Amino acid sequence: MASSQSDVYTSLAGAVTALYGPRHGGANEAVLRMLEQIGSKEKIPQFIEDVKNKKKMLMGFGHRVYRNYDPRAKIVKQTAEEVFTLLGREPLVEIAMELERIALTDEYFIKRRLYPNVDFYSGVIYKALGIPTEFFTVLFAVPRIAGWLAHWTEFLDDPENKIVRPRQIYKGYRTRDYIPLETREKKADYDLKYVIDPYDLRREAALDFAKAERK
Repeated sequence: MASSQSDVYTSLAGAVTALYGPRHGGANEAVLRMLEQIGSKEKIPQFIEDVKNKKKMLMGFGHRVYRNYDPRAKIVKQTAEEVFTLLGREPLVEIAMELERIALTDEYFIKRRLYPNVDFYSGVIYKALGIPTEFFTVLFAVPRIAGWLAHWTEFLDDPENKIVRPRQIYKGYRTRDYIPLETREKKADYDLKYVIDPYDLRREAALDFAKAERK
């Protein structure tokens, strides 16, 4: 966005949008939702089986760079203990610790090198501090603002600044014969029908508003 010479506010808004997703800056929020859905330590074995059978997703485990135990996770885990000493033990941490213990001794996760990352305990810390779950990504973004602003300024001052275009490699069909619309076979249902998870209602609100505006 900075390479297209967008203003600083638009560029920062785009950065926050990218950060917000549950696979990035919103991961600690997703971990907290996962622990709340598990509910108790007794339900962890079934949850682990559901993960293995691809019925559930295990959040807060694995990292693109750290192929072993995330060194930052050890620090955050220690910080969590310090926070709980001052504020009392957050009930969800018992579920988190038991989930971590089982996952670290299970061959399925060991073979895939799935270890807790920094997001696994950070969400529990935020909750213990009384911070609303919806604010987690905001807290994640605040310390990054300095770096984002530095990058934006640096890019504008660079005399060789060129627009950044993500590389796209087309891997679809090549030459195909034209088929009249009335004779085409329907191969997919693009009007997807699904039940919105209660935890995703906030994320779906903008989509519902956009649909209502088009009517």
